[in-house]
Amino acid sequence: MKKPSSSATSLKELINHAISDLEITPSEYQQIMDHAHDDGHIDKEEQVLLAQFHAMLNNGTLKRVRE
Repeated sequence: MKKPSSSATSLKELINHAISDLEITPSEYQQIMDHAHDDGHIDKEEQVLLAQFHAMLNNGTLKRVRE
């Protein structure tokens, strides 16, 4: 099994930290998106993480809040 990239691992940690209270602020969201695009390439692991993150936003598991 292929080991996840370091950028995917750090993206996962960032997402987990941001969703720990089930709320996402605009700055947390932007930080996650910026981190995903930092290296100019979204690899397969990052795609999966972002898809899961957006699914949680869309189904109401995560709530967007103001700062």
